[in-house]
Amino acid sequence: MSNQMTLTSIPNTSIPRHIAIIMDGNNRWAKQHRLPGLAGHKAGVASVRSVIEGCLEEGVSVLTLFAFSSENWKRPEPEVRGLMDLFFISLNREVKKLNKHGIRLNIIGDRSRFSMKLQEKMKAAEVLTENNSKLILNVAANYGGRWDITNAAKLIAQRCLESQMTPSDINETTFHDFTSLANFPDPDLCIRTGGEKRISNFLIWQMAYAELYFSDSYWPDFDKHQLSSAIKDYSQRQRRFGKTGEQIEANHIA
Repeated sequence: MSNQMTLTSIPNTSIPRHIAIIMDGNNRWAKQHRLPGLAGHKAGVASVRSVIEGCLEEGVSVLTLFAFSSENWKRPEPEVRGLMDLFFISLNREVKKLNKHGIRLNIIGDRSRFSMKLQEKMKAAEVLTENNSKLILNVAANYGGRWDITNAAKLIAQRCLESQMTPSDINETTFHDFTSLANFPDPDLCIRTGGEKRISNFLIWQMAYAELYFSDSYWPDFDKHQLSSAIKDYSQRQRRFGKTGEQIEANHIA
């Protein structure tokens, strides 16, 4: 009999509550297949569906996807325009399916740079799904970790100017309350596809203790089976949060 751990044998405590994913490699996938760059982004939509399905099957509570960073505006204008069109089309096509499966959609990031038409579509999608609870799907669009921290600082400063807070009220907990994912647990696991080994300004406040998993697969080749492999890898790690391994093991025994 094989000693290899199967996903169903992993204790529920070893399933990450919150998974964050940097979906990288769409353009390189398209180049590999001799297709235009936007074809890679379109192919990546199927991977999003598969990973959402995997999260539902395994009992993950929150999934956060890095869809469009604040730095991605620097890409060629036709690609950016195509990505905006794809975002709009995907919202149209996918939101009813998300709602049908009990998934709540939450979009984080600075929406001010998007067209009013796209902003309205985002808001409508969130309203439609706001009462769902099987899975929270956060989509980071025009998002950057430094923007998130700076924005939180601005909001706190404004509260102080309005005498609703004082500097002595500010600590890690109150600061966190003003960040984009204030209402959700911090990511337990961050997955990056495409072979790169960096977090690229993604959730840099929230991922202080996240486990990192890097896959060489381009995002369009990543699916729920590879998600399972990442969860298995995560389940075999010891998360210490500053404590010693002996302390963690003693707590488990107790």
